[in-house]
Amino acid sequence: MNQHVVAIFGGAVSGAEAAHQLTQQNIRCIVFEQNLLPYGKIEDGLPKWHAKLRDKEEANIDEKLSHPLVTFVPGVKLGRDLDFEDVVQNWGFSAIFLATGAWRDRPLAIPGIDDYIGKGFYYQNPFIYWYNHKHEPDYKGEQCEVADGALIIGGGLASIDVAKAIMMELVEKKLAERGIEVNMFDLERGISKVLESHKLTLDDLGLKGCTIVYRRRIKDMPLYPGPTDTPEELAKAQTVREKVLNNAAEKFLFKVIPCHVPVDKIVENGRLAGLVLRETKIEDGRVIELPGTEKEVRTPLVISSIGSIPEPIPGIPMRGQVFDVEEGECCKLKGFTNVFALGNAVTGRGNIKESMAHGRTVAQTIAMNYLIDPEGNVNEAFRNKEARVDNVMNDLQASLNGIKPPDENQLTAIMQRVKLLQSKVGYDGNYKAWIEKHKPVRLEELVGHQ
Repeated sequence: MNQHVVAIFGGAVSGAEAAHQLTQQNIRCIVFEQNLLPYGKIEDGLPKWHAKLRDKEEANIDEKLSHPLVTFVPGVKLGRDLDFEDVVQNWGFSAIFLATGAWRDRPLAIPGIDDYIGKGFYYQNPFIYWYNHKHEPDYKGEQCEVADGALIIGGGLASIDVAKAIMMELVEKKLAERGIEVNMFDLERGISKVLESHKLTLDDLGLKGCTIVYRRRIKDMPLYPGPTDTPEELAKAQTVREKVLNNAAEKFLFKVIPCHVPVDKIVENGRLAGLVLRETKIEDGRVIELPGTEKEVRTPLVISSIGSIPEPIPGIPMRGQVFDVEEGECCKLKGFTNVFALGNAVTGRGNIKESMAHGRTVAQTIAMNYLIDPEGNVNEAFRNKEARVDNVMNDLQASLNGIKPPDENQLTAIMQRVKLLQSKVGYDGNYKAWIEKHKPVRLEELVGHQ
């Protein structure tokens, strides 16, 4: 009996979990990864102070992708190196999984703001990518500037991470000017504690600090995954949200402006020089802007941190800014019988609710202690992704039962194409050796952090 062969685009948490589930059912998987390493945002989006969590999650992915039934194809991006419709119609896969992630930042709704990217304005994804890799001796990617008085537009944990990164960069530099050597890992324990130990303040360093601008109230920030269905649950959630935000602000010395939204830009000498902010109020859960309350806020740097969305891929149907999938847990791509979307590529309300339901009690405990155990919150998000993949896999069997697996000639043709793609990037099939060769230098190695 011929064996099913499945294509998985994206090798990070969701893609690796899909491969793990499928190989347990004796299904061969071809994992196409757009980067040289399969770790996705664990490597490029999870701030590098989460070093132990990063290493743990990457080892988890390595174990799954090292399975004998998994063939890894690095450096191949769907829509760039392979045509989606060609893969669906001509390659002969039993099924195709899209675990391509959400690498595109949600656009900031200020006309013309993107003209100033790199000129006083950045989006979160490229900024954190730079932050994670800038210490590498051979880093040749985009360079970002960090400036005092920055504004961060957003309101979730990712926005807090951006604020932390900015504050640690600023303080580390100012302390170095005074002959005080600290590194990111020292400061991540708490900027306020580090300064206190040297009897210094931000004012002493000549720093104002950065500010998060959020369109809702602090108690509305998405910092707590627990239920909010009853008045008691909502009150508890709002208390936790305020506690999480206030503790982070005290520890890392950033500020927050709630109930404001950016409505225009200030440009001087070809650079973004500030934003026009308008006040808002919350009525029945909706954000109501208040015309006539505008004020100019000058700043040398704005970073937009309002969420990530999948990159459009020619041939893949979209619903707004996300992939268009059928209703239900299966996440089948609309219009296709054997194409499924996984992970961040499907970020509709139902999927978020479904993922949050998994391990909710654990997630609530972690949220309550976010600043005591911040890595736990991120770890739970990875486990939720894996659980969501499990749900898709449960429905996949029924779909595969009605699909004829590729015959020997089709399998040979698939593997010939795969080997050609592997040879283009110099991959010889030795997964472990490839990972060891391409894994970047870690900051903790450079600074001697244990």
